[in-house]
Amino acid sequence: MLAIFRKLIRAFLTKNAMQSGRFVGLYRKFCQPTGQEWAQYLKRHHVLYQMGEDCVVQMNVEITDPKHVRLGNNVRLTGCTLFGHDGSVNMLKKMTGLCLDSVGKIDILDNVFIGHRAIIMPNVTIGPNAIVAAGSVVTRDVPPNTIVGGIPAKPIGTLDTYIKRCEERTNALPWRHLLSADNFAPATDELTRIRCEYFFGKADDDAQLTKQDA
Repeated sequence: MLAIFRKLIRAFLTKNAMQSGRFVGLYRKFCQPTGQEWAQYLKRHHVLYQMGEDCVVQMNVEITDPKHVRLGNNVRLTGCTLFGHDGSVNMLKKMTGLCLDSVGKIDILDNVFIGHRAIIMPNVTIGPNAIVAAGSVVTRDVPPNTIVGGIPAKPIGTLDTYIKRCEERTNALPWRHLLSADNFAPATDELTRIRCEYFFGKADDDAQLTKQDA
C-alpha cells in the first residue's frame, strides 16, 4: 500500500512539475529525476536560452545565469558549474561607485560532455564534438574535436583519437558480448558480476560461508 502511495505521489509531482512548473522543489527531492528527465524539464520551461535534442543535465549541475546558456544537441552535463557573470563586479561597484557590468554567454555546441566539478567561465564556446575533463576550469574557447583538462584547461587530445582508443579497449573487454547499444541501459547483474571478477578476482563466497559456519 505504501509503495502504491509513493508511486501516486511521484506521478502527481512529476506531472505538475513538467506541465505547469509547480512543486519543482518537491519533485527534485522526492522523485530524484534522471539527467534526461531534468533536461526535459529545463527545456519544456525554457529555463536556458536554448537547448537542443537528446541532452542530459544532472541535478547537481549549477548554472548561475541560465538565460546566458545555450546547449546544442547531445550535450551531457554532470556535476559541473556554469558561470555567466563575474561576481566580483558587485564588490567593485560598491567600492568605486562606478557603473560596471561583467556578464557573458556560455555556448555549448553539439556532442559535448562536461565532467564532474568542471567549471565553465563566461564568454566561452565549447565544441562541437568536445570533452571537458573532470575538475577542469575552462577560461577560453574549446575548439571542435578537442579534449581539454587542467586548471586552466588546455588541449590534451582529440576526440577522434579518444573514440578509437575507447573502441579498441571496449572490444577487448571480456563482457563485450553483454553490452548494449542503448546509451541508458542499466548494467545487468551478470554484467556487474563479470566486471567485478575482472577487477577484483573471483569472490570465494562458498569458502567464506563455510569458514563462518565452522
